[in-house]
Amino acid sequence: MYDEDLIQVDVSGVSLTSTLQDGGYAVILKEMNGERRLPIIVGQNEAQSIAYQLEEISTPRPMTHDLIKIIIEKFGYEVDKVIIDELKDSTFYSKISFNDSQAERIDARPSDAIAIALRFSAPIYVTEDIMNEVGFVPTETKITGKDTDVEELQSDKDDKTPNMKLKRLQSELDEAIQSEDYEKAAMLRDEINKIDPQFLN
Repeated sequence: MYDEDLIQVDVSGVSLTSTLQDGGYAVILKEMNGERRLPIIVGQNEAQSIAYQLEEISTPRPMTHDLIKIIIEKFGYEVDKVIIDELKDSTFYSKISFNDSQAERIDARPSDAIAIALRFSAPIYVTEDIMNEVGFVPTETKITGKDTDVEELQSDKDDKTPNMKLKRLQSELDEAIQSEDYEKAAMLRDEINKIDPQFLN
């Protein structure tokens, strides 16, 4: 129903984030016909499963997502595509689509959906709305200045105007992207999106 608004992405890698929150890993999706990236925070097991598939590393016994693939095939199905189609309260949602048009799409965590899609060599899509909202283009501009802790994002004491706050957050976002700290970049991006444009000059 929304296929015309989908952007095909490729899994460009798995990155270890610098924070100790749940997960600690980010799967980086890159649009195939553009430069935008989309980081999705995943758990350690899912990150390992995705990394193993990307590196074509085999294990003595099937991993969880290998087993899921075997079960799907036993029932005569193939994964047709995976669609990351919703972002709610900073949580991504996705659906797995099958080659049988009569089969319903299944809700799944993006981390699981991506791991399964890779095993079926199935395309992965992101809606245009999600990419527009949270995607970013890496910059080659070198940013200098001391690092800012994530906790400082909640403090506006040094921001005299919304424009100053936006400038600071954008600078920190560029720095986070340069250092491949995608979890921090996602938090900074969310803070930027909260700034009301009507208060900007």
